[in-house]
Amino acid sequence: MQKKLTLTVDEEVYEGLRKTIGPRKISKFIEELVRPHVVRPDLESAYAEMAKDKKREKEAKDWAEVTFKDIGNEKA
Repeated sequence: MQKKLTLTVDEEVYEGLRKTIGPRKISKFIEELVRPHVVRPDLESAYAEMAKDKKREKEAKDWAEVTFKDIGNEKA
């Protein structure tokens, strides 16, 4: 569900938004900028869900093991 929000900005900022983003795209632009700062993902649930994917977990483990072996063979 969407909610309407009224913002007050300086006229110069508003004109810059209209010229740069476009008059019908300002809301989406602002939402995309703000979202990561105010909507926190439930990382614990996301990681638990990813861990259920056995194929992905095996690929990640294989990649990590090869990477660690490569690092061990590097000269200082």
